[in-house]
Amino acid sequence: MKLYFKEKVLEIVKKIPKGETLSYKEVARMVGQPKSYRAVGNVLSKNYDKKIPCHRVIRSGGEIGGYNRDSKIKKLILEAEKAKI
Repeated sequence: MKLYFKEKVLEIVKKIPKGETLSYKEVARMVGQPKSYRAVGNVLSKNYDKKIPCHRVIRSGGEIGGYNRDSKIKKLILEAEKAKI
């Protein structure tokens, strides 16, 4: 079965361990489309499945970035997980 971009992104993000993060750009690279980091953000902004830890994807410069449940909540979750941000 061939996975499409969205499914690939969600599979990668699902595997990010607690306390760790990846950048949108790193996820795009792992999908095989290194220039599609904005598309990664777009996919994640529409995901409401709590089993997929979208909060663990941040900007390349280390900034939190957006979150469909509010950026402040994203920061609190990452701090609780002791992620380096």
